[in-house]
Amino acid sequence: MKLFRNLVLFLIALVFLAANLVFFQVDATENAIVTQFGQPVRVITSPGLYVKLPDPIQSVTHINIQLSVFNLPQTEFLTADKKNIVLEAYATWKVTDPLLFLKSVRDPIGAETRLADMIASELGVALGQVELSQLVTVNTEQLKLSNTLNTVAQASASRTEQYGFTVTDVRLKQLTFPQANLTSVFQRMKAEREAIARQFRSEGTEQAAKIRAAADTERAQILADANQKAAEIRGQADAEAIATYAAAFGKDPEFYQFLRTLQSYEVFVDGNTTLILPSNSELLRYLNPSITNLQETNSPQTDSTTPTSDSGSN
Repeated sequence: MKLFRNLVLFLIALVFLAANLVFFQVDATENAIVTQFGQPVRVITSPGLYVKLPDPIQSVTHINIQLSVFNLPQTEFLTADKKNIVLEAYATWKVTDPLLFLKSVRDPIGAETRLADMIASELGVALGQVELSQLVTVNTEQLKLSNTLNTVAQASASRTEQYGFTVTDVRLKQLTFPQANLTSVFQRMKAEREAIARQFRSEGTEQAAKIRAAADTERAQILADANQKAAEIRGQADAEAIATYAAAFGKDPEFYQFLRTLQSYEVFVDGNTTLILPSNSELLRYLNPSITNLQETNSPQTDSTTPTSDSGSN
């Protein structure tokens, strides 16, 4: 009984080992190449479960077809205006022909070895055709960094087709300058920013002067219109006042004179006023009753007695 159980376990292990040697799985993120004695005999591009001859007759090489990222180390380049810059870039790439990829570079390490040389050389060529001010600037119309990187990606992709993979994009992680050139570069950038700031301030001053001039003109026009309106209103009011005074004087001249005299008192007479006037001044008429009586006494009176003729004449 024990021997039978051991035999069953041995057969199960043998079947499992044979299954591992014969069956293999291809994932959706990869392609597979079946080689026989080192020579490719079949390329599998669809995911699933497949069968092959057991090793060492046939073996399977799995190739990742997902997008991969290659980081280019910091490298110094020279621009068209002879400025040294240090770039740290990265590239994305993927396998397009698994069989050609296996024959030419065999694995991702071999592919990235070729990528390092290709991208570095293409960056050197492309950067040598543009100036530094076209790579680092706030003027979007002058900026050519994106176009330069696209040119590098296209040139690298065309060169990697013979190896069974392609470059999909090239981008920068960092753009800096050699330590020896940092001071001069920063001074130039500072001078450029100061020139832009001066231009903005000049334009702002000019615009402010125009706004102030327009405001002053509008203010003068408003004041002129207001003064004209006020003069018209004052003229109408003075005319109405004169008409009112004339009507009042015509109705009762004495009362009108009395009222105007009281108004005059309110204008120039207060607790600190000292008046030196002749005794017969009209202004003292209502302040000193004796002067009023004196003026009435001195005024000529009409004799109401009618003289009679002498009837007893001789």
